Amino acid sequence: MDLDTKKILQTLNPNKVWLPVALGLAIVVYLFISDPDITLDKLSNIQQARPWPLFLAFLVLIARDAGYVYRIRLITDQSLSWTSSIYVIILWEFSSAVTPSIVGGTAVAVFILWKEGIKLGKSLAFVMLSAIFDNLFFVIVAPIALLLAGNAIFPSSAMAENVLGRSLTALFYTSYTLITIYTFVMAFALFFRPRLFKWILIKITSLGFLRRWRYAAYERGNEILWASAQLNGKKAGYWIKIAVSTLFIWAARYAMVNCIIASFNGDLTIFDHILVFGKHVILWIVMLISPTPGSSGTAEFFFPMFFRVFLEENSVLGSLLWRILTYYPYLLLGAIFLPRWVKLVFLNKKSA
Repeated sequence: MDLDTKKILQTLNPNKVWLPVALGLAIVVYLFISDPDITLDKLSNIQQARPWPLFLAFLVLIARDAGYVYRIRLITDQSLSWTSSIYVIILWEFSSAVTPSIVGGTAVAVFILWKEGIKLGKSLAFVMLSAIFDNLFFVIVAPIALLLAGNAIFPSSAMAENVLGRSLTALFYTSYTLITIYTFVMAFALFFRPRLFKWILIKITSLGFLRRWRYAAYERGNEILWASAQLNGKKAGYWIKIAVSTLFIWAARYAMVNCIIASFNGDLTIFDHILVFGKHVILWIVMLISPTPGSSGTAEFFFPMFFRVFLEENSVLGSLLWRILTYYPYLLLGAIFLPRWVKLVFLNKKSA
């Protein structure tokens, strides 16, 4: 795998935080201006929010990040110290926040693990494994959410109808289909037939205009072979712990919106909470094909459509609060931790 240090460090540049922040805030301002039912004085409604659910939202955020740190230690067979694991998760989240969701931060994550002393083949295997388990959560949970909530899971607000019509549903199914195909292809290649996967890639890129990508296909095939070799012989307990920790991480991530909505709406029933959770799953899958860094702008735009039924005039405020708790902290933490990490893994190790 070609790890261009200069290019990756450019991706991790702290100055890149300004674009996603500007995009997100621009969409929030647009929503305030375009919707006559939402005015700037609604921002003062934050004072009316119940404090306990907001405090619970903060605890959920801490629990989710603790789950990420635990899982990366688990996946790497505890090759990382707790301190290194915290650095890895913060910088991984930061890279995801400053790169388009549709692109992801895979190469950056591999680079981070590699600079933390994990061999390249293992780093690639661990990042691919994390991505596959994360995607499997969406693939499995989304149909369950649809089964429990039915069509109520999609927005029916006037805003959604005027702006997108029925295309939001189509966008979800397109995103879900692509994620499902990608996940099962990568799982098949990584866990079952890596050599067959490489052979198929090379054969496909032997055809006509696809030949220009043949060398890249050859490299990707080798990467799968390396990664697959690192995971051979793992015991059942290893896989069960990863699955359970992944379930915990994403359940905590999605529970965040439940807490935010409960702070403004104290009349939620159990079914309402299930519906909120399901809507968040659908929203996240739509966000995964966003072309903007960290889904900035896309997330803020779609959130009120999904949750206005619960938040009413506080929907844009809820969207802003959601992003403040779940997105902007990683831009800030990344900008703070990145220079320290670079000094630690480059300068200190060179002088050692």
